[in-house]
This record gives sequence, structure tokens and C-alpha cells, in this order.
Amino acid sequence: MTLLEIADLQVSFSTRRQTVYAVNGISYDVEPGETLGIVGESGCGKSVSSLAILGILARNGRVTGGSARFEGRDLLEMPDSQLRRIRGRDMAMVFQDPMTSLNPVLTVGRQLTEVLRRHLDVDRKAARSEAQALLERVGIPNAGDRLSDYPHQFSGGMRQRVMIAMAIACKPKVLIADEPTTALDVTIQAQILELLRDLVRSEDMALVLITHDLGVVAGICDRTHVMYAGRFVETAPTDELFAQPRHPYTFGLLRSVPRLDAGRAQRLEPITGAPRDLTERPTGCAFAPRCAYATQASWDELPILRPVEGSGPSGGAGRRAHLVACHNPVPQADLTAAGIGRGRQGNA
Repeated sequence: MTLLEIADLQVSFSTRRQTVYAVNGISYDVEPGETLGIVGESGCGKSVSSLAILGILARNGRVTGGSARFEGRDLLEMPDSQLRRIRGRDMAMVFQDPMTSLNPVLTVGRQLTEVLRRHLDVDRKAARSEAQALLERVGIPNAGDRLSDYPHQFSGGMRQRVMIAMAIACKPKVLIADEPTTALDVTIQAQILELLRDLVRSEDMALVLITHDLGVVAGICDRTHVMYAGRFVETAPTDELFAQPRHPYTFGLLRSVPRLDAGRAQRLEPITGAPRDLTERPTGCAFAPRCAYATQASWDELPILRPVEGSGPSGGAGRRAHLVACHNPVPQADLTAAGIGRGRQGNA
């Protein structure tokens, strides 16, 4: 059963002088108990796409096309009053920066109980008891006492745990986590990821994980979409994506990640150039100016996602197919020469 189905979503932002085409037609779906990763560099449209789904875009942002169906209902067509009943209860989001997302003048307990009382119709005493249980569940010690503390009295990792507690308070069916491990040290990152993994298992929750960290994707995601300049350029089961990256951008991302199994002499190879200007409508491949495999077709024709022939056990069809939007995918010989093709553990 598909919980969330996004089809050809398009989002733009208007300024006095120009229009920014932030998301240019992305599609994906997610089922209960599944973790879907959306990975890409800053500014590619990852977060904007999720904000659009939940109806919390900035004032100058608008959805210009597509649909976002949750349990068959199009979120983009709902009045705000109806969307508010879904947002926070059936669908929730862990925002990127907990320090700016939490209200600095309200205690953590006040913010947690507000979510519970608004959506679950419980009294103040029951809400406070449940808030304490939530903090305990996400691993915050002395949870009862910490309900009276303010956000600035928590460390970065603890604030992120508070954000997760708020997001899961009503046991949502879909949880969107936007860069949940940003600015956290490696140990805390591992704890946060393990917490999210446990929530998916225990609650049969669908998780959409937005990140630029390939190591995070490798450790938790079942499927991964690689996003560039507002479009998905490659999508595949995570194991297959790491073993056989076919888009030059995905290939470049993996080559720029330090590898534990590589020798000291191996140099990291960054992707040259800069991202395209999103104030112009895409015509050809957005990655062409930075791509060593670009042909004339790359400049003239916008590539669409197509199945990669003979890739993986899924073949070339179905929702778990390996798809790539490229006129000239990376050949196998180059993957082998770069030492790619050993799955998640060799590349993460």
C-alpha cells in the first residue's frame, strides 16, 4: 500500500526581478515501513519539495504543477484547515535546524504538550505524562525534570532528539526528516539514525530522509533518489545505486567521498564547476556544463528517467527499478577503474 505518492511536483519562487524554478517535476512514492532517501547538494530543491507537500512554503513560493497524494487524497488541493489536521498528526517533519525550529521563549514541555493537546484531545496532565514518555523514548535522561528547560539549555544532539519527539508524538504514518544529523558529531549522528531506524521498525512508519550525506543514506535507506537542480537524475535501491552509479553526478559524488578501503595515495576528485542558474527554465541536461560525458544531446534535449538495462535483480521495471536521466551514462569500465562496485560498505 502506498502512503505518499508524489507526481511531477513543480515549485517556483517569485522575486521582483525573476523567478526561481526550484523543483522541476519530481515523482516518488513511499510505503509503510520503508525508508526513502533524497540526496543532493545544498540548493538542489530537496527541502523545498517537502515544504511544498506540507503546505508551509515561504510566501513567495508556490506549487506550479503536480500532485501529492496521501492515502489517495491530494494534499495540494486541500484547504488549509483540512491540511492542518493531517500535518503534525498523520504526517510530520523533523526540521533541519532545531535551534531555529524550537521556540526559544517556551519550555520544551510546553511545546511538546501543545502538539499532543491539539491533535489527540488529551488533558494537561495526560499530555505532560506523555511528553515525559516521549523524551525518555528518544533517549533524554531525567526527562521529567527537562520538561521545564528551555531549548538553549539542551545540546545540539538533545535539541534534535526533542524535535524528533515532537514529530513522533502523534505516531504519524509518514515522517520527513530534513538533514537530521547536520552539525552533529559522528557518535550522536549514529544514535539519531538508530533512533529513526527503530521508529520505522516499531511503528511501521514511512520515513523520507533528506540529506547530502551519502554515509547516512548508505546506513539507513532502502531506496535513494539523487537530486540535482530541481530534478531526480538517478533513482535505485540503495545497494544498487552504490554498486552501479550510472549518472555522472552520482558517480562524481561517490568519487569525492573518502573511502576506508582506499590507500593513502588515492586523491579525492571533486566535481568541478558550479550548479546551474535556477532562474532559467531547464532545456538540456542541467549537469552538462560540469560533465565529462556530455554530448551535444546533453545540451539540446532534457533527459528523462529511463530504466538502466540489465541492472540488478529488479531488471528494468517496477517501483524498485534503477532509473537514470542521462543521454550518456557512465560506462562500466570507468566504474571499475574508479573502484566503485562494492556496494554500501565499500563506498560509505
